Amino acid sequence: MVSVDQSLCTGCGICYDMCPEIFTSTEEGKAQATAHECELHSLEEVADACPVEAINI
Repeated sequence: MVSVDQSLCTGCGICYDMCPEIFTSTEEGKAQATAHECELHSLEEVADACPVEAINI
């Protein structure tokens, strides 16, 4: 299950740039996960790229 800790997210956009199939931006500009699996991208790589470690896999 993929989730984004909204209290940590800074809205940098790295996750939705790397995997727009899973991540989108909320009205507040923070990331949110809209699905839990992606066949095109490694979600572990996306989580590792998050500078504030807000993505949980």
